[in-house]
Amino acid sequence: MKKAISIMTVLVTALLLAPGAFAQAGGAAAGEKSGLVAIAAGFGMALAAFGGALGQSRVAAAACEGIARNPGATGAIRASMILGLVFIETLALLTLVIIFVKV
Repeated sequence: MKKAISIMTVLVTALLLAPGAFAQAGGAAAGEKSGLVAIAAGFGMALAAFGGALGQSRVAAAACEGIARNPGATGAIRASMILGLVFIETLALLTLVIIFVKV
């Protein structure tokens, strides 16, 4: 329990101090973008792709299990699965659009 509290304290402290650090003017000119923005965008897209893939795999596994338990509900389960997959993929694509706008 002490370890979890210590980790949460460090995380909250970092999150509270980060806006002040990023609010300061950098060495780049007003029109130039830093290379760190591109690196952060790459990490952001990697996280979005990982989360999307994990979510899609769980949706597919749940749909397969549902169809195996009740083959009569295949149509309804398939429709719900496709809708869930669309929502998950939309989040990943919106992350990609935001990255292209920012970088």
